Amino acid sequence: MSHGKSKSPVSLSERELQVVELVAIGLTNQEIAERLEISKRTVDNHISNILTKTATDNRVELVRWALQWGKVCIDSINCCLLPDSPSSESAEHPVSSVE
Repeated sequence: MSHGKSKSPVSLSERELQVVELVAIGLTNQEIAERLEISKRTVDNHISNILTKTATDNRVELVRWALQWGKVCIDSINCCLLPDSPSSESAEHPVSSVE
């Protein structure tokens, strides 16, 4: 099932991570553009750049990549567990939250 692509971490910009999060919740490029108050063409460019950087061929592979690398958290699945403070060791904090 895995194509063996993207075996190492990839650096995405904050905006690219926002786009990945919105892709992961199922928004279209037009909906992402409206949410981020940017043009659809800009979203198209972000998606193209993200697919290239992550060596993925489509949105499904991109979401799988994002889950695998902890870039998104969907419905408390794949969320990173980090302590709130030195005295608290079990609070949940997503690496990247998705609505």
